[in-house]
Amino acid sequence: MGSELVVALRNINLDIYRGEICCVFGASGSGKSTLLNMLAGMDPPSKGEVYIDGVRINSLGENELAAFRQKNIGFVFQSYNLMPTLTALENVALPLMFCGSDKRARESAAASVLRAVGLGNRMKHYPSQMSGGQQQRTGIARAFVAKPKIIFADEPTGNLDSKTAKEIMRMMVGFTRKYNETLVLVTHNPELAKYADRIITLLDGEIVSDEHAENTIKEEINI
Repeated sequence: MGSELVVALRNINLDIYRGEICCVFGASGSGKSTLLNMLAGMDPPSKGEVYIDGVRINSLGENELAAFRQKNIGFVFQSYNLMPTLTALENVALPLMFCGSDKRARESAAASVLRAVGLGNRMKHYPSQMSGGQQQRTGIARAFVAKPKIIFADEPTGNLDSKTAKEIMRMMVGFTRKYNETLVLVTHNPELAKYADRIITLLDGEIVSDEHAENTIKEEINI
């Protein structure tokens, strides 16, 4: 930042495994969102390396990285990040369009996952016509529709009430368990951390604990 050197992360040495629900936990400013952005290839590390499924993603060019994320990674955001001019069905089908699926196939897949998250009657609605919880359900459907290997979720329930937050977490855990995907969840909320198999706690950019949860909440949904 100008002439000031800001160290967001230091001494991070971390392996995350296939099928694991991993919570990166910490207070605001601890570096957890920076870590998620680097793991997902959104921000390159100034030092060190990031590998996903054997691919060193911080060595990829911009187009290669975009193609890699498209094939392997899904995102769930706190602010939903839905396209306002697209319906729920069109938003969810969007990743499949970039994967080359024809319109009928991608709309069928999108409709199936929207029904699984309880939005079978909201497919033609635009984001402005949906509640926050419905928008986040749409975001979850979009993240999982292409069955990526790994899902990154950055404070996915930060804008939701506690009841809706539990519903959202139940859905993400259900999809992750069903398809043996990896979920990396960033949060400062200890209630969300209860859904994880493993909790990695950051403080001032460093890992201060890495523990396997003993009483993980496990939920499944049909899709």
